[in-house]
Amino acid sequence: MKVAPIIDELKRRDIDYVLVHTGQHYDEKMSKLFFVDLGMPKPHVDLEVGSGSHARQTGEVLMRIEPILESEKPDVVIVVGDVNSTLAATLAAAKLCIPVAHVEAGLRSFDRTMPEEINRLMTDSVADFLFTTEELASEHLRREGIPDEKIFFVGNTMIDSLVKHVRRADESPILEQLGVTPKNYGVVTLHRPSNVDQPESLRDILEALSTIARDLPLVFPIHPRTRKRIAEFGLEALLAQGFILCEPLGYLDFLKLNKDARLVLTDSGGIQEETTVLGVPCITLRHNTERPITVTAGTNQLVGSDKHQILSAAAKVLSGQTEKKQIPPLWDGQAAKRIVDFLEQSL
Repeated sequence: MKVAPIIDELKRRDIDYVLVHTGQHYDEKMSKLFFVDLGMPKPHVDLEVGSGSHARQTGEVLMRIEPILESEKPDVVIVVGDVNSTLAATLAAAKLCIPVAHVEAGLRSFDRTMPEEINRLMTDSVADFLFTTEELASEHLRREGIPDEKIFFVGNTMIDSLVKHVRRADESPILEQLGVTPKNYGVVTLHRPSNVDQPESLRDILEALSTIARDLPLVFPIHPRTRKRIAEFGLEALLAQGFILCEPLGYLDFLKLNKDARLVLTDSGGIQEETTVLGVPCITLRHNTERPITVTAGTNQLVGSDKHQILSAAAKVLSGQTEKKQIPPLWDGQAAKRIVDFLEQSL
């Protein structure tokens, strides 16, 4: 969702590019289908890294992308987000003295137990172009000693994809397939290790969700990791009533599902951003967020994994106690254009 608008802009300007898919996200619905939904070309290179520990994934991407960079000799390597692939591609390029552009730079949760936080910090420390989604992210970078000439506030390419595809998403039949109607259901996503790998946290969250599901059906596309942990910890009974369980969805189906939901409960960063633009109340099952603008300007509430806080936040939403919020600055569907403008001028 973050790369597709940049590819569109490069193609529009007839700029040569090589699209590398590392294969870190390898589930059919969570990877390949997204290329189709977003209208992206087939990747020129698929590194087929697959799953594994953080060290193994990072090491495999480093080893497999280095010969691609040596062969192609690009003017710049563009990396997005905060996954292991982001850091590995950045390190490989930096060691070959190839400029790196980091899209979604400067986001900070200030929680170093999150692997993504380490990836963000290390990527930003060596990148040459740091493209931020919000002004606070730019401030974080300045405080870390990054000079102003490397920092560019451009907006959010994730929202570029949303703006482009939201009308197509309305054509999705997913609501009929799941048997729900607009504003009469909630959406749940849950995948972060801090939530699903600890039996106590996972139980608390599922107990709160099962209580909410008595009053509002909850559509729950279950991440493979979460499904495995629920079975491992013997928590299946908590999903017995009020849940509509399904496999992970493609981009357009999931966008439609979120757009028409009464509320969304999630531990995903990107969903916090999407719901802010869609105006859908979002309850984030985390104690911190690297996207604070979704709380200060958007529809997001942070509640952690505490059962009582989850239920209290949901009760407020269901009783209509929500404030009208604003869309953050530059979340207007033009971020990719600004990014390519800066790169063309600089290179």
